[in-house]
Amino acid sequence: MPEMRFSIRWPDGSSESCYSPSLVIKDYFTPSQAYDLDDFLARSRTALSIASDRVKARYGMPCSLALGQLAKLEARSKDFVTTPHAKVHIESFSE
Repeated sequence: MPEMRFSIRWPDGSSESCYSPSLVIKDYFTPSQAYDLDDFLARSRTALSIASDRVKARYGMPCSLALGQLAKLEARSKDFVTTPHAKVHIESFSE
């Protein structure tokens, strides 16, 4: 399966490199675009769940790296729940 990384910038300006075991991320995000925090999380949940399901279909078990990445994103996003108009920027994709 083709895996990829996608770089994001949190509302505080910090950057993070994220992992997906599938290119499905490209269906949910666009580089150089900013997403409201809730929208970013919803898209991340959907895309990384699909990616994990694709791994499960092929190898018989879900992708722990994709699910772990989702857990990290959800945990980090809690830092910005009270930030007005919090946006997450998609900086780039790398395959």
